[in-house]
Amino acid sequence: MGDIAMTIPVLYSFAKRYPEHEVTFLSRKMVKPLFANMPANIHFKGISPDDYPGVMGLCRLFRELNASSFDAVADLHNVLRTMFLRALFKLHGVPTACIDKGRRERHELVRSLHKKLVPLTSSPERYALVFDKLGYSFPMSFTSVFADSAAPMTGLLPLTGEKGSCRWIGIAPFAAHKGKIYPLSLMDKVISLLHDDERNRIFLFGAGPQEKKQCEEWAKLYNRTTSLVGCFGMGEELALMSHLDVMVTMDSANMHLASLVHTPVVSVWGATHPYAGFCGMQAPGSRIIQADLACRPCSIYGNKKCLNRNYACLWTISPEQIVEAVYDVCSGKEAAS
Repeated sequence: MGDIAMTIPVLYSFAKRYPEHEVTFLSRKMVKPLFANMPANIHFKGISPDDYPGVMGLCRLFRELNASSFDAVADLHNVLRTMFLRALFKLHGVPTACIDKGRRERHELVRSLHKKLVPLTSSPERYALVFDKLGYSFPMSFTSVFADSAAPMTGLLPLTGEKGSCRWIGIAPFAAHKGKIYPLSLMDKVISLLHDDERNRIFLFGAGPQEKKQCEEWAKLYNRTTSLVGCFGMGEELALMSHLDVMVTMDSANMHLASLVHTPVVSVWGATHPYAGFCGMQAPGSRIIQADLACRPCSIYGNKKCLNRNYACLWTISPEQIVEAVYDVCSGKEAAS
């Protein structure tokens, strides 16, 4: 999901620079809401990979795509399935280009000894370079999927109520892997500290039964805290995010979703590192919270077990650090308004 979210600013900027060109973006059906407010020359084609199993399935998908007579193919994923499709297009004379994921540089960033701790090319920049290989250069002109304003609150008000003078703070405390999840006992302290200020209203984001259970427990414990898990679809969650004053996230898809609606993010990083290029295009005022430890980053995706078995990269970040960053962001927005 995060990878797809980081393509949105690039596709938007391409579409604005080249309004005479049509783009068809192929991805899983579930991410369609991300494309709801794209320029008219961006078209989304959603598929279920299970509908195109094996080599024969990919050949059938190619025939369906090739019927559109594309002038070029930009592979922003560069995995076995897209490599196969790309090869078929090349055999039929269609110009293609693919993303360079910088695997060697990323390995040097996370290796145990002699890490090369330098910022790598970001994912949005890598996506833009694919279009550049095909002859299309453009400036990044994206701000938000909702243009210059927050989204309408239609359908959200029965749960959220009017914002009024409250601060709306979103928290997405989960991620795909343990190496990216701030310990729940410490996150409880973050929520408690924020809840101490009566001006704060807290919204919890997540997915799945376990995350739903945890968020509902917090919502019962802190009365100005609302669990959104299972309440809305992605489109409605994006709309609500656009009204938040700040979003607290891990290195996760929600970090990128908040950025898509121009909401400042306080992102908490553990085993992974912003230098890997997955920070995306965060809104002005965003903050990055991370521990300065020689062992990190140890993983690009956060899926490796901690070699020290203590996840110190997360446990050494205090709840007070996160809360201070939240108030820094809020005070900056309040001063600017």
